[in-house]
Amino acid sequence: DVIVKALDALPEELPAELRLQAEQAMVGFATDHDAKALRTIGKKILTVIAPETGEAHDAAALEREEREARTTSRLSMVSDGLGRVWGRFVIPELHGAMLRKALDAYAAPQHLNTNDDPEQRFQRGCTTPERYGHAFQQLLEMLDQKDLPTTGGTGATVVVTMTLESLLGGLASASLDTGATISAAEARRLACNAGLIPAVLGTASEVLDLGRTTRFHTRAMRTAMAIRDKGCVAEGCDRPPHQTQAHHLTEWSAGGHTNVNDGCLLCDQHHHQIHDPL
Repeated sequence: DVIVKALDALPEELPAELRLQAEQAMVGFATDHDAKALRTIGKKILTVIAPETGEAHDAAALEREEREARTTSRLSMVSDGLGRVWGRFVIPELHGAMLRKALDAYAAPQHLNTNDDPEQRFQRGCTTPERYGHAFQQLLEMLDQKDLPTTGGTGATVVVTMTLESLLGGLASASLDTGATISAAEARRLACNAGLIPAVLGTASEVLDLGRTTRFHTRAMRTAMAIRDKGCVAEGCDRPPHQTQAHHLTEWSAGGHTNVNDGCLLCDQHHHQIHDPL
């Protein structure tokens, strides 16, 4: 079966004598190799019997595989409602290698502290999938938004909203701009390494009103609008904040101000409809 599939994969225009040589070579290799090894040999059999022809064929086949891998790439994620997100993905071999290298770096035993932290003790006893799971979490938390493309005018940042009481040790949960919630303890852990933007409305903790000094809403303004609007404000629209754009309620050209009170969040579709209702 392996030999037949290897021969069927050869180019249709291959001369009969080369095809016969390929068959004879595969049969010869079958005496010393199992099916798995023979399958690997079969992919390179043309290079064995006709190096120049084989290299050109292999190059074309590899390029075709890479194109198909790019076009068939998929990633899906779904929340199970129990604090976990399940996912599946299919990516090209190159990007799989890049991801594996990054995860290996975080999952390497030498990067685990030698203190008596229960989390570290747990990771030392993990199987590879579990270690990769913990490494993936670290990789995501270490991503710098400055290195990522902007979405809707701000970096790809998850906005965590919590009360000052919770930040200082309370128990009330914190909310994410995606609609999910996390514990106050988890939010405080993130706050140790995150750059915090105070969103204390009614105080001078953040300059949110720049009046006519600038046309575009700042990151701080968008953060405040995301907390207030929780996404696109169009009726019936459920697009989250990171899929929206800042909109002037009073058009800039008509004297509108660039501030939180005179702004709102709209998804791309509804933003276009506002400015071009026809």
